[in-house]
Amino acid sequence: MDWEAQYAAGVFEANTAALVRSGKSRKSRIGSLALESDDEDQDITMASASASASARARPASAAPILDTRQDDESPISQLTRHWINERHAPDILPAQEDLLASLLDHIRRQSDAVQLLRGAPSASEEEHIRIMLVQMEVERVKFIVRSYVRTRLFKIEKFARFIMTDATIQTRITTAERAHASRHAHLTDRHFHTSVLQSLPETQSHLDDTPIFMPPMITKPDDSRAVFVHALRDCPPIRFHEDLTLEMKRGHISLMPFSFIEQLLVRGDVELL
Repeated sequence: MDWEAQYAAGVFEANTAALVRSGKSRKSRIGSLALESDDEDQDITMASASASASARARPASAAPILDTRQDDESPISQLTRHWINERHAPDILPAQEDLLASLLDHIRRQSDAVQLLRGAPSASEEEHIRIMLVQMEVERVKFIVRSYVRTRLFKIEKFARFIMTDATIQTRITTAERAHASRHAHLTDRHFHTSVLQSLPETQSHLDDTPIFMPPMITKPDDSRAVFVHALRDCPPIRFHEDLTLEMKRGHISLMPFSFIEQLLVRGDVELL
């Protein structure tokens, strides 16, 4: 039984309770924690390329390149998909509070169970190897969680001042993230004022000016940036303008501006590559 199946079945909690209550053999308890070798196809790899400045805004023709994925995703598969989407999206996506809380709680219980089983000096070499495999799986999930959170924090700090002035984007972040954005924006404003702005004339000492023919002083997400999109199911036609539409079938990949697929991404109809 692999880690994801154990998550759904609650095996670790049962094993920990049995370890405390009964005198069952350690080998049978450790065996229930063993990971199957064919779980390697679930390993997470960082995306090797992102659609950024080199991507064209004109949509590319769709082509059935990737296999379609199952509708019944495990929690770790869902987090992996949200993690990759967050890394490639130019805007901040809706937070996955419930999913993260559930995974973190399970990781804690799983780590406690592993430590309990590792403590007995009578464990054989084979049992220790199996415990190490379970611990490696825990670290793999922790890495995905950390990277997901750090990606969101990077965007929140980058767009902190814009977040504090836009009510829509505030609905996509958690209370803790909103508080962090507020503190970061306040510290940045105070630093700029102390180091530069207080020495400038009154008409030039503001950070919310909109100078003509120059970029705005408040950094905000660039929704026109092109991204690679993989359709998880048949999508409604995407209209770019009056004479150009694109209908993505399940399993197809296209290149297009993020603004055209943002709602499809939020609904889970597509994913970013």
